[in-house]
Amino acid sequence: MPQSNEPPALSVELLSHPEMLAACRARDFSKVFALAKRAGIYPSLIARRCDLTPSRVGEVISGSRQLRDMAIVERVADGLRIPGHMLGLARRAWEAPPTPAHPTRQATGLLAAQALGEPVSAVPGTDLDSILAVATGSKLSPATLRALHSSIEDYWRRDDEHGGEVLRPAVVGQLRFVVSLIKDAAQGTHRHSLYAIAAELARLTGWTYFDARQYSQARTYFTEALQLAKAIDDRQFMANVLSCMSLQATYEDRPSDAVALSAAAQDTARDHGGTPRVMSMLSMREAFAHASMNNRTSAHAAIAESHRQFERISTEDPDPPWVAYFDEPKLIVDTGIAHGRLGEADIAEPLISDALRREDSRNQRGRAFHSFWLATTQLQRGKVDQACHTATAALETATAVGSERVKGHLRDFQYQLAPYGGQPTAVAFEARLRAALL
Repeated sequence: MPQSNEPPALSVELLSHPEMLAACRARDFSKVFALAKRAGIYPSLIARRCDLTPSRVGEVISGSRQLRDMAIVERVADGLRIPGHMLGLARRAWEAPPTPAHPTRQATGLLAAQALGEPVSAVPGTDLDSILAVATGSKLSPATLRALHSSIEDYWRRDDEHGGEVLRPAVVGQLRFVVSLIKDAAQGTHRHSLYAIAAELARLTGWTYFDARQYSQARTYFTEALQLAKAIDDRQFMANVLSCMSLQATYEDRPSDAVALSAAAQDTARDHGGTPRVMSMLSMREAFAHASMNNRTSAHAAIAESHRQFERISTEDPDPPWVAYFDEPKLIVDTGIAHGRLGEADIAEPLISDALRREDSRNQRGRAFHSFWLATTQLQRGKVDQACHTATAALETATAVGSERVKGHLRDFQYQLAPYGGQPTAVAFEARLRAALL
């Protein structure tokens, strides 16, 4: 941390300079450190404040080394007092709390933050907070908490049916509101419950950004969810968020990070009462991570562990509500997807097909996603016509759901069709895909 006799880290003028904003957005620390040096924060001071060696700072400034590790990025943010949202992080502990909402304040701050892609929970209060506060009153009650939990369940249901894009403003608004309630709540049961609700809302927000393939913003909210869960020592929920981050890492082509995050998730849950259903879900996320590295032995071991844990599930297990979705059809389809990621189409196809017949028809995004994987495995087995028929069904479902992740998979299927481009069913699918995704 900066010493009291040292100059302030970075001035407001420098932090708001376009060059600094662009450098932070890109996490270009060569430029960040160079701008800091220009402002009188020399490499030795940067090193001391950020807990780095002077030689490493010099390498970063020269461009011969980059800073990618999230722990180091956080140290730089804290050492130089760069607000978290500028680097795609959650609000740092030293940042000032949001300004209390004022009845006459306009909502332009919220809209501007959304336009810039900033986490709204880091923006000063707006009229939305005042309206919500008036609507609910100042007293917390079990009924208020039940209503908040009910709204989260509804958000997840609608996310499955329609995608999260249109839900995000409402979810973020409720997250901000719950965070404001935490500040006003006295120590006790209600405060603990509010932290848990805020953590779930932050995870849901992160999920909507992940599904939209806006990974930096997703990481910001997942990090915020971790911090909120850590504040009440909810290690199982922390494991849940880490597993989400592991899945995101597979999409960002960071397989080693995906494996490390899945391992951390399992360690966190195992040491703090993780139920068999929780451990089964986390093991399957590990299988996805290993499959993304084409590490067959480890992927198969993780799949086997997931099934072993699932067989141990009892109706008396104190499962947290967020893992209820991981039922038998989900276990089966995820097993098929893991094998599909390994190129083991002969094993994957019947599993995914069986799960599709059994899963909830209301989960439109899930059905579109799983249909894509079924089509992929069918194509791998040379069933071109059947694969195109399945992919067309996935496309029809995907058009009803706002999910860039599903659309990206369908584009991937189009690339896989390239060797069969002259076949009528392939031509027909590509025409429908172009029309649907225009």
